[in-house]
Amino acid sequence: MESLFILIPIAIVFVIIAVSIFFWAVRSGQYEDLDTEARRILFDEDEAAKRADSAGPHSSNSNDSSPKNSDTTLEKADADD
Repeated sequence: MESLFILIPIAIVFVIIAVSIFFWAVRSGQYEDLDTEARRILFDEDEAAKRADSAGPHSSNSNDSSPKNSDTTLEKADADD
């Protein structure tokens, strides 16, 4: 019986924390667009496969730095002008 005097206030504090976290998530927009993330998970691999197929049979997927290098080359060319 004495343990209830400790456990009930602890349970009430946990409920208050959980409800406040839920309302924070609703106010910050965490539940506004649930469909986009679901589609992104489902179709992400298909888009990666299309990019790999369009790159050609001899290109490797480990060369992720090439687009970054071309962007910096364009930025350097713009800076020189």
